[in-house]
Amino acid sequence: MTDTVVTEPSAVVAEITPARPSVPKRGFGSRVVSAAVSALPPLAVFAFLIGLWYALNAWVVRPKFLLPRPDQIISDGFMNDLTRQQIIDGVWQTSKVVVTGLVIAAAIGIAWAVAMSLGTWIQRSTYPYAVILQCIPILAIVPLIGVWFGYEFKARVVVCVMIALFPMVSNTLFGLQSVDRSQYELFQLQRAERWTVLTKLMFPAALPAIFVGLRTSAGLSVVGAIVGDFFFQRGTPGIGALLQTYARVLDYTQLFAAILVAALLGVAMFGLFGLLSKLVVGRWYEPVK
Repeated sequence: MTDTVVTEPSAVVAEITPARPSVPKRGFGSRVVSAAVSALPPLAVFAFLIGLWYALNAWVVRPKFLLPRPDQIISDGFMNDLTRQQIIDGVWQTSKVVVTGLVIAAAIGIAWAVAMSLGTWIQRSTYPYAVILQCIPILAIVPLIGVWFGYEFKARVVVCVMIALFPMVSNTLFGLQSVDRSQYELFQLQRAERWTVLTKLMFPAALPAIFVGLRTSAGLSVVGAIVGDFFFQRGTPGIGALLQTYARVLDYTQLFAAILVAALLGVAMFGLFGLLSKLVVGRWYEPVK
């Protein structure tokens, strides 16, 4: 008699499944070199822009004080003790508005998007109002915001929320509705409850889109906070109020210094949520390079 050899399924799978190639770990030196190579293009563009700035100041712009040189901005805007302290205080006040407005916009936007994803009638009934809110000119309702909320911190936060809300709503809703249909049907076959589907499938799958919304809203929240500073200047002034003050007295070196700090604040907020996105979803979500 011939003996029949019975092979375990796991062994068969092990035999036909190709071994995953091991990726060698890069050393510290290679990581430094890679980071340096990645930093070269933006540094080259930065050097070109600085050179162009000096050229415009020397040969194009007249009078020259309308476009001060970068070294003048550093010396008069950042090395001057009074101006530096004003800018630091203004950035601190604006940052509080930015963080408060972004947290509120994110909470409202995510909750609104979740509600719309769970009920088609909710989306049809309320999403047009999110679009309308995005299209309303802020300048047209500034007087109403001042009357309703005062002319201090709360009014600035309201402007910030209105500007930063729509990206959170639209991106979160897009992520929740982009779940793979086969996975969704699998949950339905298991008779999973709606809350389970939301927390175990839809929300994790929507995290990349949610962080896209957070990055976008983070930059817009800085814009909203500065716009609020322009119109609601009671209390401690923010960076927007300083921009108005410096422009009013034609102090362009300090004006450019404040503009630069405001831009850096927006970049910092954008970069913070970009880093959080890599830490939270980078383990299983890798974009195509």
